[in-house]
Amino acid sequence: MQLEVAGLDVRYGANHAVRSVDLSVAPGEIVTVLGANGAGKSTLLRAIAGATPISGGTITFEGKQVQSRNTATRVKSGISLVPEGRQIFVSLTVEENLLMGAYTQTGATTHRDVERIFQRFPNLAARRHSAASVLSGGEQQMLAIGRAMLARPKLMMLDEPSLGLSPILVEQLFELIAELNSNGLSILLVEQNTHMALQMASRGYVLELGEVKAEGTAQQLADDPRLAEAYLGAQDAA
Repeated sequence: MQLEVAGLDVRYGANHAVRSVDLSVAPGEIVTVLGANGAGKSTLLRAIAGATPISGGTITFEGKQVQSRNTATRVKSGISLVPEGRQIFVSLTVEENLLMGAYTQTGATTHRDVERIFQRFPNLAARRHSAASVLSGGEQQMLAIGRAMLARPKLMMLDEPSLGLSPILVEQLFELIAELNSNGLSILLVEQNTHMALQMASRGYVLELGEVKAEGTAQQLADDPRLAEAYLGAQDAA
């Protein structure tokens, strides 16, 4: 496995946000994490990225334990997080935001990588010198993904990427995720649109109050009526 999480615990004071979670992602695989609001999904991704301290367990990436490494070191090793809400720097230009994603990279290839992002996202190229605040929600999401791509990840974690986007932009977003995956990028996806997530992923996990309550192939999770009613249906109706 490329990523292996074993017995992961995260506590915020008395709040046990993630409880003994085991999770894995194989090279080139798309894995989704599902669950209601407050289930611990974002905390799990942030813990893997090094943005949230853990209180127990191990995180192994490409055969090396990384739970004691800082976020920058994990990014350099190939783990990138596109956080919920995009968290772009609205006072910086589009190009400056992208360059923030390349802070772990060195050498002359950074400029070339930025130009490749602009080729992929023409709307961003047209606004490269404009403040990121002028971008639409969909363009901001593409900027957040482009910023993560500049770190040259081997595993990209996406936290609620379709949140607030129109149906057309959601479709375009998932086409982009499929394209990135077809080029060999592993994806760990937290997504409110459970039907789309299960169509995209090969496997999935369902979290409830920080614990894994179910796991299996995407088809198994989609076909289980108990899961659809208890964990999946409520999100789709929201």
